[in-house]
Amino acid sequence: MKYQKVCTLDDLWAGEMIEAEVDGRVIVVVNSEGGEPHAFRGACPHQAIPLGEGKFDGRVLMCRAHQWTFDVNTGKGINPGDSRLREYPAKIEGEDVLVAVGSVETLFAHS
Repeated sequence: MKYQKVCTLDDLWAGEMIEAEVDGRVIVVVNSEGGEPHAFRGACPHQAIPLGEGKFDGRVLMCRAHQWTFDVNTGKGINPGDSRLREYPAKIEGEDVLVAVGSVETLFAHS
């Protein structure tokens, strides 16, 4: 699995979200309050609306289009509960946030 640097911890404080591109894939990287950075596919699993345009309150990420909400510590849907964000492996090395997009496939929860 090949990890790539997407930002530093100084670029992504607790409770913040950034959008990045890794190997041609748009991702969002969130740093949950009291947690670790997580990386997700940058589109809502509902209708592929860019999640970087959504709202993030430090724990919950909301899609701007239809207000679908997700717990960023698990990627699990809050509303609706049967949805899930596609998560990419992320880790911290020193001050760098690294993400591996590899062969993670796109998921859509509903049409």
